[in-house]
Amino acid sequence: MSSVPVTYGEASITPRGDYAHCDADYTCAQPWARYTPQEHALFARLYARQMALVPGRACEEFVRALPHLRAQRGIPRFDDINVRLKPATGWEVVAVPGLIPESAFFGLLAARRFPVTVWLRRPEEFDYIVEPDLFHDLFGHVPLLFEPRFADYMQAFGAGGLKAQGQHALQYLARLYWYTVEFGLIRSDQGLRIYGAGILSSGGEVAHSLHSPQARRVRFDLPRLLRSRYRIDTFQATYFIIDSFQQLFDATAPDFTPLYAQAAVQPEIEAGMLLPREVDETVGRETG
Repeated sequence: MSSVPVTYGEASITPRGDYAHCDADYTCAQPWARYTPQEHALFARLYARQMALVPGRACEEFVRALPHLRAQRGIPRFDDINVRLKPATGWEVVAVPGLIPESAFFGLLAARRFPVTVWLRRPEEFDYIVEPDLFHDLFGHVPLLFEPRFADYMQAFGAGGLKAQGQHALQYLARLYWYTVEFGLIRSDQGLRIYGAGILSSGGEVAHSLHSPQARRVRFDLPRLLRSRYRIDTFQATYFIIDSFQQLFDATAPDFTPLYAQAAVQPEIEAGMLLPREVDETVGRETG
């Protein structure tokens, strides 16, 4: 199993992880007793670094939920998190060996079960890792599952993914996940804030997403987003901004079938490109 390439974003990756002992839905037991003191220490270092970066940059809902992880001293037990998470929104964290096929991933989300990778990056990967690991999944994704509207969005995304598999539309759904769940920005009364897990778990992309002059930050537009390509090997060139989690849920609740058909006959948009008369929100100027 571990040699089978899995689609992640717009790339194919040969995943790490031991898939020999997982169940049919790719879940497995969290091997908490096998984590070494060095792994706990590495997780604590990653946690401390991000905790120094996210205040004033992450959305309020994320910051408010972080204490539920209780992860300051090392890797928490998933069962302990579920004691707090399940009563809050009906979600639970489940362990998986690593990247899993889309069908399994969507099925777990639709059942309000969020898959978290059990292996942790190596010390030499402290600053950057291509494939999502335990720290990315747990720190980046799990806190917002305590936010009811976002939790509902994630379940709806899973249900939509199961449907999209029969419509040859997975590339469009992957872009939606990438530009919202992984790399989304949200407006607040205090300015732009981050809610995307790929940013929140990164040492460098937190500042890049909000302040880099090389990045484009545009208003959330679902048809435009579905046509927008991205890269997984560098900081993002384009970020989409939502006004609220309610807006995100409302925009993605209807049947996507017409949007898939529309995107299929229109040209793709390269990462970092602004369309004619499109506004870069951090500059406030139209282009074209």
